[in-house]
Amino acid sequence: MIRSVKVQCVHRHRFESWGHASHAIGDWFQFYNQNRPHQALAMRTPNQAFKLAA
Repeated sequence: MIRSVKVQCVHRHRFESWGHASHAIGDWFQFYNQNRPHQALAMRTPNQAFKLAA
């Protein structure tokens, strides 16, 4: 996950402040967990997989 956040978010932005970085990275994590399908989870999002496990 650390590699993914670095490659897909941090390295693609030029942050103006810590607040800007925090907001952008937080948005990326929300996308990663709620919208992005994961091959290891049978192309489900982490949120979908978690709901199935609960």
